[in-house]
Amino acid sequence: MDQKLKVGILGATGMVGQRFISLLENHPWFEVVTVAASPRSAGKTYEEAVGGRWKMQTSMPEKVKKLVVMNVNEVEKVASGVDFVFSAVDMTKEEIRQIEDAYAKTETPVVSNNSAHRWTPDVPMVVPEINAEHFAVIEHQRKRLGTERGFVAVKPNCSIQSYAPVLTAWKEYEPYEVVATTYQAISGAGKTFKDWPEMEGNIIPYIGGEEEKSEKEPLRLWGTIENGEIVPAKSPVITCQCIRVPVLNGHTAAVFVKFRKKPSKEELIEKLNAFRGLPQEMNLPSAPKQFIRYLEEDNRPQVTLDVDYENGMGVTVGRLREDTVYDYKFVGLSHNTVRGAAGGAILCAEALKALGYIAAK
Repeated sequence: MDQKLKVGILGATGMVGQRFISLLENHPWFEVVTVAASPRSAGKTYEEAVGGRWKMQTSMPEKVKKLVVMNVNEVEKVASGVDFVFSAVDMTKEEIRQIEDAYAKTETPVVSNNSAHRWTPDVPMVVPEINAEHFAVIEHQRKRLGTERGFVAVKPNCSIQSYAPVLTAWKEYEPYEVVATTYQAISGAGKTFKDWPEMEGNIIPYIGGEEEKSEKEPLRLWGTIENGEIVPAKSPVITCQCIRVPVLNGHTAAVFVKFRKKPSKEELIEKLNAFRGLPQEMNLPSAPKQFIRYLEEDNRPQVTLDVDYENGMGVTVGRLREDTVYDYKFVGLSHNTVRGAAGGAILCAEALKALGYIAAK
């Protein structure tokens, strides 16, 4: 690729915006040329606007330090200098829907980390290894928006990344009932232990809205396009509990599954290790070489050992065994701010570029 696509980050000063910036620092296809945030940050350099709130473990990229933060609400102005944008804005859902649509209507594709558009029927919500075919709904969305190249695409909630890919790999055995408990890192709330000292040595058995997302969003991933809309799958039935735990990065899931067709443990492990999708087939820059890895050790996966598997873009699974009530149970782990947030959105953008939905203006 001769020339990199010019990228804007909406909500660039928050934790997910910072993760976008750190992951895109040396990206072969995309270059961050514009950072936008709330009016209170506008006019400052990015370094000044973030101040002491840089939350990444790597240092702030030199290229973005001196970029002047633009007002995210000045849609035409921000959109004029970029080929597409990543959205990580912190607003109400209605405000997010309005501003993302407004950017799309300037013929600027929007790849969003936000939840606001996840249930808009003609907006694709995609994990590229699972349902890249849902990008086809974009042509219907463009008709609604009156655009030729502008659209909104989203990635799903971070909580489902540690088990939805696993269940997808096992689709042929027809899982029909799933119980999942997720143990979710504090960075999922945009926090570090410095910001949230009361989380040290603590567990909170409630994360607002998370259980509904964890139960319903996988069904949309497994849905079909009918009459220009994505219709969610009806099965499997998923029930979930979501618990905040004193871990910085990494969402762990303990999952129980019933199957209509009874596989062996060996068959299930083989399906996990062999599972691949469009990102692997197209060799996309951020794609993990092996998306799901099964670990044989009884004490794996562990956050400290496994959360950065495939640069945080892979999923690790362990403790697969038969259960006395359900057919099988397992433990899954994914990186919530890489695969589950900014990294997952970047992989979506790479797929969209490779498929011809995103191009230079």
